[in-house]
Amino acid sequence: MRRRSVFIVALTAVLVGASATPAGAASPSYRYQFLDPGGQPRLTEKVPVNVVFVGYEPGRAAFTKELARKYEPVVRSRLPYGVTEKLGITYTYDYKLRYADESYENRFFSQLTKMAKPAPLTEYQTAYNAQPKRTKTITRNHAIDAPSVEKWLALNPPSGVDTRRNTIFFVNWYGRPDFKFHVYTKTGEPDPDTGYDFGANRDSRKMIAWGGTTADDEETGLGRTRRVWFHDLSAGPESWTGNYDITNADVDGDGVADYRMPPVWEYAPGGYRAPGALAGDLGKITRYVALNLLMTSSPLYPVELPTPEPPKTIDIDSNTYEGWPGVDASARYQKPGLLLRELGELRWRNKFSFDSQDLPYDAGAAACYAGLLEEESCYPETGYPAWANLYLYNRENLARTRDDQGRVDYELPVFNYAVGADVGSPALGFADEDYVTGDQTYVFTFISPEIVESGYGLTTTQIHEVGHHLGMSHPHDGYDSETGVAYEPVGAFFYAWAGDENNTIMSYIDVNWDFSQFDRDNSDRFLTAAYWEAANRLAATVPAGTSLHQADALLGVAKAAFAKHDYRVAYALSEAAYAQVAAVAGKAAVSTLKAGTPRENTDVHGPHEFIDTLAPDGPRSQS
Repeated sequence: MRRRSVFIVALTAVLVGASATPAGAASPSYRYQFLDPGGQPRLTEKVPVNVVFVGYEPGRAAFTKELARKYEPVVRSRLPYGVTEKLGITYTYDYKLRYADESYENRFFSQLTKMAKPAPLTEYQTAYNAQPKRTKTITRNHAIDAPSVEKWLALNPPSGVDTRRNTIFFVNWYGRPDFKFHVYTKTGEPDPDTGYDFGANRDSRKMIAWGGTTADDEETGLGRTRRVWFHDLSAGPESWTGNYDITNADVDGDGVADYRMPPVWEYAPGGYRAPGALAGDLGKITRYVALNLLMTSSPLYPVELPTPEPPKTIDIDSNTYEGWPGVDASARYQKPGLLLRELGELRWRNKFSFDSQDLPYDAGAAACYAGLLEEESCYPETGYPAWANLYLYNRENLARTRDDQGRVDYELPVFNYAVGADVGSPALGFADEDYVTGDQTYVFTFISPEIVESGYGLTTTQIHEVGHHLGMSHPHDGYDSETGVAYEPVGAFFYAWAGDENNTIMSYIDVNWDFSQFDRDNSDRFLTAAYWEAANRLAATVPAGTSLHQADALLGVAKAAFAKHDYRVAYALSEAAYAQVAAVAGKAAVSTLKAGTPRENTDVHGPHEFIDTLAPDGPRSQS
């Protein structure tokens, strides 16, 4: 990494020096190679994807038939409005399939044997044992620490497999004489506000997959940058993907049959699924979970925030409606230090700050909150849905929260609603939009005695929802660009819940509060494109003949770094190119630009589907 970065720095100096017409000087004729005034970026990456089968030998043809050739990320919040807004990034996948040999399998499963600790059957293994058509009965369970397995795989791959690049390990222990029924666990990272450890206390958090841990994760860091996710159908059965239930077609009760991958021993004659379906199912997991949701995802919202120019300083402006009698929720259930640290690791070139104030939970605030719960709009004349109550109320009263104007580039509004027992909460939180274009607006989080009893405070919800506001998606819902299909973990894509089993705060599984390595990679890629597009947009305002050679050269090196998977360098260079254009264009031109909105639209849209619910029948509420 160091050698490549030095090379890129040197190349940048050569290219910029070679084009060093003084900033703002007239240029008689120059054809830009990378800068495209008014256009989109042209970023391409041939993405290495290692797929390693350990204990499996699925048919290559059936597996690869499910895979996509390329992917173009889009802004997902635009899709409900009929707008497909591409980022200007095209990934093509370079698949390398590897079948581990007997020696490697023996080494790996020997490690699993050492790591496996006897454990009671989980509630969901017991439920599997009650299935009338099961092919096996689970008698003894073992718990295996998921981060330890990830680290072993990341640092001990088969010869020729480079885990610095995206690597999927498909694991099958079943069928060997040393096989043990097992689940994977992630414990020791309790909610920072309540101290509740979901991984230790809930059987629903016993998993069959894990990965995405960063080198510097405070609890389980790998020590080196690796990009690994493993998935093990010989583990479990489990709650999260519903694969313990091999009787009911509709697991979530929505009236639609749910496609899920059963335990590996159920791919058998007379089992839940035919043996020949296994290879295709692993291909589906590769495409619709590992790639679309983790390794090369699409942003939920525009990563270019709704400001005239990309902000350097961002203030998390936390405002708490104190409606919980006798409780100072803002003092008890917020940990600003943790919030800022996690956000700073994701958006590492931004400087974050935090300020907090309490707001009165007066009649107006309470009426709009109650209207949301009762599905009654408190602004019926606007035509907005009841779900927009909090957005409209706080937009109307936004001036009282704007206490950092001129000090920071962007105040990110967070509104926390603290209410008493039996009042009810609409969700844990949501990152709201404007209901017209799909632009992000405000973050809302909720706290009550019932939410605290469930194990949650405000801090982790704030990290998650601000992550959405900054563009990050859930690892269980996404977009497939070859088919143009947006999907959630329901029906034909129910198995997408498997994406939650990775080291990201953006999941619902609640066993860690960090952004994953995949999150960091995707954010850096998105921001490379965002700064490039901002430079293009601003360049269109510069008079013809004005030299922007340096910006063009910087974008050329950013493109090269991006193609070499050096996303941090690409992001920094793209930002530097934007700064060059801004210096030439001047502040007057910058202030006239409006970032992000791809169209004008006066039609009010209904609430989006990205509400982070704590519904009793949802996965987060399971024991």
